[in-house]
Amino acid sequence: MPRFAVVVAVAGSLACFGLAASPAWSQAARGPVPVVAAENFYGDIAQQIGGPGVKVTSMLSNPDQDPHLFEASPSVARGISAARIVIYNGIDYDPWMEKLLRAARNPNRKTVVVADLLGKQPGDNPHIWYDPVTMLALAQALADSLASADPVHQAGYQQRLATFQASVQPIQAKIATMRMRLAGTPVTATEPVFGYMFAALGMEVRNQSFQLSAMNDTEPSASDIAAFEDDLKTRKVKLLVYNSQASGPVAARMERLARASHIPVVGATETEPAGKGYQAWMLGELDAIDRALPKSPP
Repeated sequence: MPRFAVVVAVAGSLACFGLAASPAWSQAARGPVPVVAAENFYGDIAQQIGGPGVKVTSMLSNPDQDPHLFEASPSVARGISAARIVIYNGIDYDPWMEKLLRAARNPNRKTVVVADLLGKQPGDNPHIWYDPVTMLALAQALADSLASADPVHQAGYQQRLATFQASVQPIQAKIATMRMRLAGTPVTATEPVFGYMFAALGMEVRNQSFQLSAMNDTEPSASDIAAFEDDLKTRKVKLLVYNSQASGPVAARMERLARASHIPVVGATETEPAGKGYQAWMLGELDAIDRALPKSPP
């Protein structure tokens, strides 16, 4: 995404590493494994799976910060250089991570690109943490990688993986219940942040061209704006989801218009809120959607 800014004062190159453990890493593992996550929701999963066996640092962790304006300093690059595992989103959501990885050498580092675990490609919606399968795939990959690198504590990693898998079942159950009621409901959004969850709920998402323009920080076309405004004024949509962390003037106008048209408005964030784990965050977002839409026709 072109809206990211990055400040890196070091240079260098870095080869790409997969998830398989290396003997050098196993022998070097003394004390908690240092893990750096680009986004705090991935850091949360790493902590849940790694437990006392990891020390996690999340780079994007402020829910009041626009993730698209994140600036990485040389001190951040030094932290990445010391990390044994680095996790980032990929598919152009956090391209500054690739620059930092090239600049901060560490031959024993394991790099986890979450989008690659799902087979996502550039051009796909990058907000993959709202896809219900994403964190399960990441949790499995982390448990396998940690167990291979640190076999002495393999049982602990696998046990925490099982605990995590059980903990997301309420999210899956909530989605299944809501889908039965909401499938086919026309909705819209200022950005495709919630897109994967909309798909899981079976909802009909409108104004997707407008959303892509907003995500990529380009001006929506006049026809896209007019179509969005018409959907709101004529109440063709039953809900508006907006990016509560990053909202430009046109998106903000759509939010005001939705409220004026008495269309429910729900905010979605790109960063895990302070004091909430991933599971509570997702359930909270789903609860907000559930409350916003009537259980029966008005």
